[in-house]
Amino acid sequence: MRKLQNILITGGAGFIGSNFIHYLFGHSTAKGNLFNDAGFTGNVVNVDCLTYAGNLESLKDIEDEFGGKRYFFEKVDITDRVQIERIFKQYDIDTIIHFAAESHVDRSILGPEAFIKTNVMGTFTLLDVARNYWKKEDGTIRDDVLFHHISTDEVYGSLGETGYFREDTPYDPRSPYSSSKAGSDHIVMAYFHTYGLPITLSNCTNNYGPYQFPEKLLPLMIANIRDGKNLPVYGKGDNIRDWIYVEDHNRAVWLIVNKGVTGEKYNIGGENEWQNIKLLHKVIELTGKALNKPVSEIEKTITYVKDRPGHDKRYAIDCTKIKTKLGWERKMTFEEGLQETVDWYLENPDWVNHILSGDYKNWIDKNYKEQGR
Repeated sequence: MRKLQNILITGGAGFIGSNFIHYLFGHSTAKGNLFNDAGFTGNVVNVDCLTYAGNLESLKDIEDEFGGKRYFFEKVDITDRVQIERIFKQYDIDTIIHFAAESHVDRSILGPEAFIKTNVMGTFTLLDVARNYWKKEDGTIRDDVLFHHISTDEVYGSLGETGYFREDTPYDPRSPYSSSKAGSDHIVMAYFHTYGLPITLSNCTNNYGPYQFPEKLLPLMIANIRDGKNLPVYGKGDNIRDWIYVEDHNRAVWLIVNKGVTGEKYNIGGENEWQNIKLLHKVIELTGKALNKPVSEIEKTITYVKDRPGHDKRYAIDCTKIKTKLGWERKMTFEEGLQETVDWYLENPDWVNHILSGDYKNWIDKNYKEQGR
């Protein structure tokens, strides 16, 4: 039986990681009680180096209620082996859920080095520290521990008009980002086969929801509509993505961590494909209605820009395995999830404006550098 008592979450101040921590502590932002079923009673150590996309304001409610009791934050780079070893010992870590990653494709094209460092070397550091900390006297690894690795459907490459990514689909990454994630996936599996490190791995499609850094498609478009700015669309806008509400993804991760077979990987998908341009029109409709702006006027601000180099045409996940083997299913419909997402960003302009203004970095410098953290 896995302990799941002292969980190290990497990248917990980021989009998916912060939502996962909210889920564990029963603080879902979704209306109703769709995502209050984690039942977790242990401790969480959030390790995040707070790059531009990490935002501790996303976890203020968790810090206020659980900080220093069941929730602990460590401002640490996952490539810093000395600090990761200290954290393992200090908190007696028995589970890692590894969200931390450089994840924006455009940034990986402009500056790939950071992606190799964080996604490949960072994952290696975590794996190797875990292997040594969890090693028994006879040299074997404990079986009550787990390293769960969060990956992406982008490692599979690009699909044509038909077909789906399955767990046995060959890897064919096309960008520095997806290549770095593919490399980390292979290292995770190697540590299972070579050292017997208990691992599980999940590959997920595009997430959407609250607390996402506003460079990504949905929060960017919502903010630009609000502010009357242009809405940039790559190429013809006909690239297709599969979308899942972030908390449905996190429920799937928690299910894998609790019940997934050691050494197995699971695809997590929304079964919800949208062309980028059609999705934008839907966002315009919902945001325009909320702001009382005419849709026809907003649509005039759509601007087609030069396509991204190596832009994958289509992603689509076959998530039959996690549905049939572990009994997972989505709780949030896309219509409800998109409405919740639009509402959240419009209702939380201070969060968006603060993270973009530079004030947030100053706040971090004051609160953490002065304490030597």
